[in-house]
Amino acid sequence: MANVTFSSPLMPRDITVYAVAGERGTLLALAKANHIPIPFDCGDGECGSCLVEIRHYVAGVRYGIALTEKEKEMLRQLGKITHEEIMDAEVNDMPPRHRLACQCFVRNEDIEVRFEGDVTQPVKGPALSLAAAIYKGGVGIRTLDQFLSYAVKVEEDAALHFEGLAATMKQAGNADVAALFEQLAGYSRLHLEEARAKCEKYDANVTLPASTAWPENATPERTSLWEGDASLKRLDALKAALQGERRGYEFYYAIANTAKDATVRSVALEFVKEEIEHVNKLKQWIEKEEAKQHALATPA
Repeated sequence: MANVTFSSPLMPRDITVYAVAGERGTLLALAKANHIPIPFDCGDGECGSCLVEIRHYVAGVRYGIALTEKEKEMLRQLGKITHEEIMDAEVNDMPPRHRLACQCFVRNEDIEVRFEGDVTQPVKGPALSLAAAIYKGGVGIRTLDQFLSYAVKVEEDAALHFEGLAATMKQAGNADVAALFEQLAGYSRLHLEEARAKCEKYDANVTLPASTAWPENATPERTSLWEGDASLKRLDALKAALQGERRGYEFYYAIANTAKDATVRSVALEFVKEEIEHVNKLKQWIEKEEAKQHALATPA
């Protein structure tokens, strides 16, 4: 048996759980099973969002374990592994202090697992991101004014997108989905106001870029549903909205990782954190809708 204590500013107190070593369970799986709020996105070592710090209660005792190249590379990108730790991992199979919870397996040792929770790290390399390719296809972001102009354009287009879809659905008599798109349009308007508030905060000179700044003349959050499908179901509409929000998140994430100006990277990271909240909210809605559809399809 192993005692694993989870500690985070997100939790009112530390929580210790007992784990059976050798069952090949990861720290992330253990956390999820015990409702510990370690943040994660991909769950496969590709994003770095489940970064944790491991502290061993017995000084100098660490169980050897092979560290995958995927995890070493991600920790290197996050700046959370030293040259000495890399050598120790490669030569002695000894794990570093920081790990990815989705890649770290529980061992027969008592440890403390610390995580920040709501702090979003600029994670995997933007070359692997769809939105990074979209971003690089346009004009490079060099100044804060330019970035905020792009941000306003992205959020404004998202609002117009959903408003147009709502009108199309209403005309087609699809009232349920029309109401959903009207709700999403309202949220997009709130996001737009948040972007404009940041423009005021940083005294930005906003000049909206043309749609041609993006490949296919489409800002990241616009989806293939722009023209609208009159037969669209609520669940499919939510999934399409999630696709757009993910593209928006990756767009800001790409800038946070590629902009040369430190202020631009910092402000872009603020948008990344907000977009993650939007993505997670849509995921929750989708889960509820799927549960509802499953209940309706299951015989009493």
